[in-house]
Amino acid sequence: MSKKSTAAIKVLIADDHAIVREGLRQICAGSKDIVVAGNAANGLEAIKLAREGNGDVMLLDIVLPDRSGIDILKQIRKEQPDLPVLILSIHREDQYAIRSLKAGAAGFLNKQASPGELLAAIRQAAAGRKYVSPSLAQELANQIGFDHDTPLHETLSDREYQTMVMIASGKTVSDIASELLLSVKTISMYRSRVLAKMKMRHNAELTHYALKNNLVE
Repeated sequence: MSKKSTAAIKVLIADDHAIVREGLRQICAGSKDIVVAGNAANGLEAIKLAREGNGDVMLLDIVLPDRSGIDILKQIRKEQPDLPVLILSIHREDQYAIRSLKAGAAGFLNKQASPGELLAAIRQAAAGRKYVSPSLAQELANQIGFDHDTPLHETLSDREYQTMVMIASGKTVSDIASELLLSVKTISMYRSRVLAKMKMRHNAELTHYALKNNLVE
């Protein structure tokens, strides 16, 4: 979405941590061309904020208490296709960046990114361009032109992948259900699907695979 040089870019922030929202607000306040136009603390609020149409760019945390950021991103892209969404995450780029871009994100930023990188990403997204960090650009380049089998974890749906990463991080089915606000039965179903698609039988095998492929710390 192209902006005139005289118009401030209006940013919407969706993150469940107040301290993160305030930090992002302060970074934006330090620029002359970017202002914060709204805040959301969960997925429901983020979608409502997007629907109001008062923003030029949304900063969306990939993990929110009620829904995954990828799910929210997909709904926003469907309802508000002209609103660029930058995904924020504490996870490394190689875990969620490509999934985010495939789901329609305007870019992906690790929360350890510098203020300058964040502002550059906002400006780029507002101008209608994708923001890709140098390290992610290299990762994307590495995936082009090589004839290789699709890694097993890339066959998973976004929710299955999220479940797999959480299991590999040592969380129980009950822990995951509580964190994602889903039933234990639902998470058990996702776990079964993951094991079937990954051709594995136990959580230990998932953990070994995730560590080997740098999907968890």
